[in-house]
Amino acid sequence: MLLLLLAWRLSGPSAPDAPTPAPILSDGDQAPAPARPAGPPWHHGAANARFTLVLYADLECPHCKTYFPEVLAWIEQHPDTRLQWHHLPLPAHEPAASRLASLAECAGETGGPAAFWQAVTWIYQHTRGDGQGLPEQARFPGQSAALQRCVDSERALARVQVQARESSRDGIVATPTVRMRDETTGQSLLLPGPVEADALLSALDLLTSNESPASPAGTPELSTIPDGDMPR
Repeated sequence: MLLLLLAWRLSGPSAPDAPTPAPILSDGDQAPAPARPAGPPWHHGAANARFTLVLYADLECPHCKTYFPEVLAWIEQHPDTRLQWHHLPLPAHEPAASRLASLAECAGETGGPAAFWQAVTWIYQHTRGDGQGLPEQARFPGQSAALQRCVDSERALARVQVQARESSRDGIVATPTVRMRDETTGQSLLLPGPVEADALLSALDLLTSNESPASPAGTPELSTIPDGDMPR
């Protein structure tokens, strides 16, 4: 697994989530950095964590369903890292994937970050996966009039579609995929997943090292990821 690190790309600052330098006060001290927004995109973990693990996932993806609790547990064990969700509904799983993504987004919009993560957990526990969606008898426990209005407005669907287009622009077309980003330097590593715990730690080591990982001659940098779910 660690050998795969040679093929992963170390990129410079690019994402809009890159840290903003704190303003300088008149006495020369730095003002506290502005608080990060609650979402979307939705985050789990310490707001001031140095590293962000961006999880590109599809709520109808069986491999994402298995990997999600594992990555949550890893985040809990590493308080210097927080999780960021990035919707990537795969065409093979539509329209159920985008419909469930909209449900999770609206849960977050009406109930806050905790409600978003609870919705993702509930969806993975109940969906049949592979585009089949929820069973007819399944009833989302957070259902409310406000949530239904959000779903009906399709504004959540629009956010999901924006994130999906961003993924496609960056050459990410498979789930789950992980981007590990150092919020101090803005550098990031893109890792096709599911990514094992030791490889996540190696990614942190690479990001904090003084030297960028160099690929040996003839080894191409990662530019695209095969379409579809990423089994391991």
